[in-house]
Formats: sequence, C-alpha cells, structure tokens
Amino acid sequence: MSLTQSKPSAVSAALAGDRLGVPSVVFFVVSAAAPLMVVAGSVPTVYTVTGVIGVPFAFLLLGGIFALFAVGYVTMARHVVNAGAFYAYAAQGLGRTPGVAVAWVALLAYNALQLGLYGIIGSAVEPLLLDWFGSSPAWWVIALVTWALTGLLGLMRVDINGRILSVLLILEIAVVLVFDLGDLANAAPSGISFAGFNPGELFVPGVGAALATVVAGFAGIESSVVFAEESKDRNRTVPIATYTGIAIIAILYAISAWAQTLPTGPDGIVKAATDLGPGLIFEYAGQHFGGTVSTIGSVLFVTSSLACMIAFHNTTARYIFALGRENVLPSLFGRTSARTSAPVAGSLLQTVLGLIVILLYAVLGLDPVTKLFFTFGTFGGLGLLLMLTITSVSVIAYFARRPTEETAWRTKFAPALSIVALSVIIGLTLINFDTVLGVAPDAPIRWVLPGIFLVAIIFGLVWGEMLKKIRPDVYANIGLGPQAVIGAPK
Repeated sequence: MSLTQSKPSAVSAALAGDRLGVPSVVFFVVSAAAPLMVVAGSVPTVYTVTGVIGVPFAFLLLGGIFALFAVGYVTMARHVVNAGAFYAYAAQGLGRTPGVAVAWVALLAYNALQLGLYGIIGSAVEPLLLDWFGSSPAWWVIALVTWALTGLLGLMRVDINGRILSVLLILEIAVVLVFDLGDLANAAPSGISFAGFNPGELFVPGVGAALATVVAGFAGIESSVVFAEESKDRNRTVPIATYTGIAIIAILYAISAWAQTLPTGPDGIVKAATDLGPGLIFEYAGQHFGGTVSTIGSVLFVTSSLACMIAFHNTTARYIFALGRENVLPSLFGRTSARTSAPVAGSLLQTVLGLIVILLYAVLGLDPVTKLFFTFGTFGGLGLLLMLTITSVSVIAYFARRPTEETAWRTKFAPALSIVALSVIIGLTLINFDTVLGVAPDAPIRWVLPGIFLVAIIFGLVWGEMLKKIRPDVYANIGLGPQAVIGAPK
C-alpha cells in the first residue's frame, strides 16, 4: 500500500474521523497554550517588562474576551466544518479571495509559533544536563532531538498524539498547582494580598504591553475547531472543548500569576521576577519543597515545551492540508497517509522548515531565546489576534446572508463585541510593540514584523484573484473543506 492516497478529494483525502473526544481536544487546546511554559516564562517576563501588578486580572479579562469570541466561533463551527478554520470561515463569510489572504496569515502565524519553540527547548534542557552530567551539548543539538521526535509524532494517528499530550499535560498542571500551593503556604509576613485581581492595578501605564504579552498565553484556544473533522459528535465536542480550554487556561494562569506575588508581596514581585526571570517559580519550589521537587518542575518545563510543539505541529499541518485539499496550495499537501490518515506532506513541510531554522540560527550564532523563541512567539501572537478579529467579522457576514435558527447573540452581538475588544488589544499591542519586543522605540523591527502580515494579506488577495481568473474550478472550492469536489471522481 502506498504511503499516501492518490487523490486530494473529499473521499480520498479525509482526515481520521471520530477519533477525538472532548478530553483529547481539550488536551490539544491547553497543550498548545503550554501552561508551565507560560507560568514559568511569560508571567515573570510580564512583571519584569511592564512593572504591572494586575497580571492575574489581565488573564481573567482576556479569558472573558476569548470566551466572547468563542460564542460566534463555535456557532460557525456547526455550519462550516473545515480543518483550516480561520481560512474557511473568512472564505465563507467574507469571500473566497479574503479567505486566501487569511490563509497566508494563518500559515505565517502558526509556523512562527511552532518554530519559535525550538529556541526555548534547548535552553531549558541545558541546565538540567549540566546539573546531572556536568556538561551539555549545544542548544541546537537538543533542539534537533526534539525536532525529530515532533516530526515523527506528526506522522502518527492524531489520537496517539492526543494520548501523549494528555499524560504530559496532567503532569504539567499538577506541578503548577503544587507550586501554587507552596507559594500560598509561604506568603510574605505582610499576609496574603489580592491586589493582583484589582482592575486598578492593571489599568496603569504599561497596560498595553501587559495585555500584549499575556495574550500569547491563550494561543491554542482556537485549535478545537481545527480538529472538528476528526472529532466524535463535533457539534457537542467542539463547543465543550473550546469553553473548557479557555476556562482552564484563564483560571490556572490567573491563580498562578497571583501565587507568584505571595512570597514577596505585591511590592516585591517585580524585583524578584527581574532578578530570577523564568527561574522564579523553581527558586520558590526549591525553598518550599527542596531541590528534588524543583528539578521535577524543571523537567516538566521541558515536557511542556515539547507538548506545545506537538500541538502546534498538528494544528499547522492541518491548515496546510486544508489548503492543499482545495488546491490553494499544491495538491500534494492535500493528501493523507493511507495508514494513519495524518496529513503527511504538511507535517513533513514543517519538519523541513524546523531543520532550516535550527541550523540557520546555529550557524549564525543567534540567541535562541530572545531572537528565536521570543521574537517568533510575539510575531505569531500578533497574527493570531488578527485572525481572531477577522473571524468575528466573518461570522457576522456569514449569517447576515443566510437564514438561520441561531440566535442574534451568537451571530451578531457577541461577535461584534469581540471585534471591539480584540481591536483594542491589537491597537495597544502595536502601540507598545517596542516594549513587548524589548527594543528601542525607533527600532525597525517593531514595524517590520507587523508589516510582514500586511504583505502576506496583499499577496493572498492577489493570489486569490489569480485563482479566480486562471483556475475558476479551484476558486469555486475555496473554503468548502470536505465538500470540495476537486479531484473527485467524475
């Protein structure tokens, strides 16, 4: 039997149906958000860069905004089933050409989020190897090991990836909660303060940078719809998994960000985060529980990074598959494995890109954390915000042209409110992009990175119009997903 099926049609290029239940999809959603990575890495960074104490409230606020976005998002999922969710929703709501433009934004954003993770994994493993063995290979060697493992898992059945993520995620969340309890039991002599949940501690100078940095912690909440074609009873699974994922992420992050302020008190958290950085919670753990527990946490920080890689690799591969299935990308990418139903070509493309990026950064001697992980992650987070906003516009446009039994709250009001909220966050992000990136206000990169998305949108619009003129058969199937007729038997 051949590695891949021969026709990228609705019949032959189908993903593996009915393999994912609610728990598995939730694991993909929350794993992409990488709880321990956010709690250990992003939260201290927000305190350090912004000096804002209201980070716990910021997570709850953004959780509410993402839940508001999800109202229209999961409603659309009942009517449009496609592994390329953002792309398909824009195509069916705003038109096929805008859909192609969103597709390029999605590919840029998700690949950036995926590739940036190779920069953090090596830096996370090196201290452990030095502690255990007295020496460690270079970060890029470690990154190549995880690169190979992620690429291998990307070729396997999606439910196997789901099981692996479930184990890693349960351990990850467990250690975060243990660390939080340790902080609670060892509060500063001044007592337990809830200042972090005070809105007045968020809406201060620096709120834009704080929100822009915190929003990256929610990357992955949208991936539930990407796996709709492979879900059991998707009309039930997708909404439950989406809201559950958002709730877990928002509450866990808010509690953990608050817990980090307890040992020092709110007045001391900025200095502690500045001095210790990502090592803050592990330093606390060592003081509260001893070195062994701290080491376990460090190991799970590594597995958190790996779980995030697996989740984003699977999500991005399905976007590439969705575009290949409809011939927006070459039809090669619309084929699936005859044995595992995995999107083989899309997975292999990401694996190749990962190899190129790792080797390029190694040869040039660029810092893997600041120049790869942080820059790529910030760039990908901005792209995610753009896609969320465009999707909310698409939901309103889609239902405005079609009779539906869905309520006005789901099809108009909730999407409209999410557009306003997300647009404000995008504006604040762009205004504070220099602070978010840690560069000077006049640094070219603060405009170059957002400009790349503008170029991608323009290119997508041009490409869509070209398809309309020279490949009308392809153009007619844009956004149809499993219903696409390209390559189907006559």
